[in-house]
Amino acid sequence: MIVTSLTSCAVLDIESNSTPLDRSAKWALLPIVNHTDVPQAGLRAEAVTEVLLRSRGLSNLRRYPPSINQDSLFEPAERKTVIDAMSWAREQGVLYAVTGAVDEWRYKVGIDGEPAVGLTLQIIDMSDGDRVVWSAAGSKSGWSREALSAVAQKLIKEMTSSVPIK
Repeated sequence: MIVTSLTSCAVLDIESNSTPLDRSAKWALLPIVNHTDVPQAGLRAEAVTEVLLRSRGLSNLRRYPPSINQDSLFEPAERKTVIDAMSWAREQGVLYAVTGAVDEWRYKVGIDGEPAVGLTLQIIDMSDGDRVVWSAAGSKSGWSREALSAVAQKLIKEMTSSVPIK
């Protein structure tokens, strides 16, 4: 199933195999890689994603150890970070791993300074050769007086609300 939506200042593309994912299985939140020049944008996106997934009933959601993610502007090591986190998840017996990337996390330049967020998320079935079973790409901008974190939360909520959890 592929879903695309375009509303006001948002674009959202979602792909899912439509098979419900077991909420009681072991889940892990892996690094959301920061592709922006904003320090720790990936960590910020992770924090929001974790809360929103838990609100969907994923009480068996684990976070990767902080020592794995070295979010830095000066030494980008995204690929190694994700590989290390995937290895950790396998060692923990995780069935579903959530990861992604932040491509935009800023206030736009200009008179209004609107907040803008762009990111991708995916869920990987660790038992099936690291097969992606759900993915979403989205971007959203807000109004000039809206907080960047509020725009991010709205976007991530729209994205994660489509995860087929049973």
